[in-house]
Formats: sequence, C-alpha cells, structure tokens
Amino acid sequence: ASLPPLSPIPAPLVPPAAPPSGPHPLTLLAILAAGAMVAFAIRESGTPAPAPGPAPVVGLDLRGRFVGVDAAADAAVTAALLGALADDIEYDGLPVDKEGKPKETRLKTGASFDDLRRIAREIRCQGVSLGARQPAVRDEIKRFLDAEAGTEGGPVDAASRAKWVRAYRAVSQAAAEATR
Repeated sequence: ASLPPLSPIPAPLVPPAAPPSGPHPLTLLAILAAGAMVAFAIRESGTPAPAPGPAPVVGLDLRGRFVGVDAAADAAVTAALLGALADDIEYDGLPVDKEGKPKETRLKTGASFDDLRRIAREIRCQGVSLGARQPAVRDEIKRFLDAEAGTEGGPVDAASRAKWVRAYRAVSQAAAEATR
C-alpha cells in the first residue's frame, strides 16, 4: 500500500482575515496590552497625594475628640441631629410655610432652641446621653455654642436666630468631619 501524495501547497502561516463583524482577536489583545502598559507607567510614576479634606470649622475641630467603640456613630448622630435642628430653627423663623401660607413662629427664645435640642436628642438617642459618653466633645460643643450663639435665653430676633442656625450647622459640619 502506498501513501497518498503530499500536497504541493503548504498551509498558510497567517491567521484568517477577520470577519466583517469586528477586529481580529489579536488586535484587541494588542490594544489591551498597550493600555495596561500605560496604566502601569502612570501608577509607577506616582500618583499625587490626595487633596486635604475641608478645613475644620473656625474655632471648632472635633476630629479625634470622639472616642470609644461608638465614636463614629456618635459623631454621625451629632452631625445629623445638629444639622436637622439648624434646618428646623431656620424654617420656624420663616414667615410662610413651603406652600406660601402664613405661619406663626413657635421658637421665640434662645431657651426654646436649647429645649428643642435637648428634646430632639432624648428622642433620637432614646435617652442615651452622648455628652456622658463623649465628655470632651460635649464640652467643646458647649464652648463653641456659647461663644457663637450666646448664652442669652431670652427673645430672639432674626439676627440672633441666624447666629444659632450658623452655630448648629457649624457643629454639624465639624461632627461630620470627625467621621472622615
């Protein structure tokens, strides 16, 4: 028995042409390899240091003051609570509600702002005192609020209401920064 004759035409050494539906897989591989090299070169050349976070509120820096296993949660609650109170006190001072109907101001004294804060904290924290758990924070916030909003418990006008709102928002911002 004899063997069949060998084919005189060798098989092509080039891969078949890409179908009209897209580029050849080796082309895609080459593109991916080039992209990986560029990414590696950028990473190896060093990335710039991240931009520093916002500066602490002037006169109030609570970063590092919240301590213990509940530190982050206490800071977050403080930020949320004081931010909401600032919004509520500001809204209360508006002459009309969100629908444009006239409304009466309910919080008329500095003492009522402090009462609102105390009641909101008791309800939100279900009786837990964040001040007892975070005495350094409590003392720093008290110092700041006394300096910025004052200690007068009497009637408030639009300017003193604005001081309270700014002070509560500043505490909220400082507590939020302490969580970062």
